[in-house]
Amino acid sequence: MMERAESGQKLYTRMRLWEFPDQFVVEPTDGSSGSALAISRADGSMNLIHEVPECSILRVPKIRTIFGVVGVLKLLAGSYLIVITERECVGSYLGHPIYKVASLKILPCDHSLNNSSAEQKKVEAEFSCLLKLAERTPGLYFSYDTNLTLSVQRLNTLGDESKLLPLWRQAEPRFLWNNYLMEALIDNKLDPFLLPVIQGSFHHFQTAIGRDIIDVTLIARRCTRRNGTRMWRRGADSDGYVANFVETEQVVQMNGFMASFVQVRGSIPFLWEQTVDLTYKPKFEILRAEEAPRVVERHFLDLRKKYGNVLAVDLVNKHGGEGRLCENFGNAMQNVASDDIRYLHFDFHRICGHVHFERLSILFEQIEDFLEKNGVRK
Repeated sequence: MMERAESGQKLYTRMRLWEFPDQFVVEPTDGSSGSALAISRADGSMNLIHEVPECSILRVPKIRTIFGVVGVLKLLAGSYLIVITERECVGSYLGHPIYKVASLKILPCDHSLNNSSAEQKKVEAEFSCLLKLAERTPGLYFSYDTNLTLSVQRLNTLGDESKLLPLWRQAEPRFLWNNYLMEALIDNKLDPFLLPVIQGSFHHFQTAIGRDIIDVTLIARRCTRRNGTRMWRRGADSDGYVANFVETEQVVQMNGFMASFVQVRGSIPFLWEQTVDLTYKPKFEILRAEEAPRVVERHFLDLRKKYGNVLAVDLVNKHGGEGRLCENFGNAMQNVASDDIRYLHFDFHRICGHVHFERLSILFEQIEDFLEKNGVRK
């Protein structure tokens, strides 16, 4: 059983956003006695104020309730304030409520665009269109009380001093979706406004075994490095960071006890790409094949450092275009495999097809000894 890892610095949970012609003012309204945050709409500068400025006929603000400041995005001609305007409680994690971002609002807070060149205005207009899409970014989750970027194991090993730090300072940068967006707030030491956000998924439900109630939580944390849509973003970079890396955690709680299981997935960790065309299965291209052993080694040494012993299950086909990837991956793993880094190929499509998932028992039999060695029991 673990203690709750709570931050000593409380975040504002509800705020009022005043949109004046010359500034934005973010006023805490959750009962805390904190100062309001003023952001200039002339140059994007920030400062804390004790009172909201008075309104007048010439200075009538638009007022809305917000539930978090995601950060500030700096573009060519100025800055944009990103706030959470709607939230949805989707369950609890370690006894704390977890929220899904239901609506974002991106607000320009720098009027310098008015003095920009025609070319700058054109580029900024294109960025603005992308920002409209960003307002609809799916799968964003946050908590005011606990750190969603950290697994249960990582939370449990936080030192006493670390537990007193603001949530953003405890956070794992790989899974902190708004890491870059918070920089301006961090520079201005605005800890109560710094809300860590992850992208991924969160599901929480209860079930029962006999009279025992079981809490089950599933969290997927998407890495911020090498993100992209399928096919457009493949492989690893030269530092071993792979495309679309996701950490998935299953947490089970019953009768005061807790168990957590973490697995990660990502693109095959060497340099390769897939050129999108009109064919059903675009061809793969392996880049700088001679670097594969070094890139694979970097990737798995980093995994071992962060997670301990690693079992890598390769699920790609052994034949066709994927066969080349499988062969290169297997060859590169020969230099990395050890007692604490194990590689196994399992031809999922050939063995299981579309319906025979019971055949996964074959895979389990092959990895059962490794799982038992690392604390997983039937």
